[in-house]
Amino acid sequence: QVQLQESGPGLVKPSQTLSLTCTVSGGSITTNYYYWSWIRQPPGKGLEWIGYIAYSGSTYYSPSLKSRTSISRDTSKNQFTLQLSSVTPEDTAVYYCAAGRLHKYDYWGQGTQVTVSS
Repeated sequence: QVQLQESGPGLVKPSQTLSLTCTVSGGSITTNYYYWSWIRQPPGKGLEWIGYIAYSGSTYYSPSLKSRTSISRDTSKNQFTLQLSSVTPEDTAVYYCAAGRLHKYDYWGQGTQVTVSS
């Protein structure tokens, strides 16, 4: 059973870079045809897909966040990381990592609250 766990600071100051790591167990991030995504949910709003890093290492980002987003991976640690730059209070959300085949999210982390505030 694949398990995912998010980690990172819960409070980030405006204009800084938000950085979160997802640690994966029970499966490899290089497993063929699996996509490793970041998704967020702002307070009172629906889920918003941020982007993914594929089993091959290729990445794809939401057009609305592309200019500020970077997703990378460390295969030796079986982790993938989200960096979101120039954050504002509108980036306050619960951030989830998730995994599955393309456009499917079979496995989810528990989510981590990130608040952007000075």
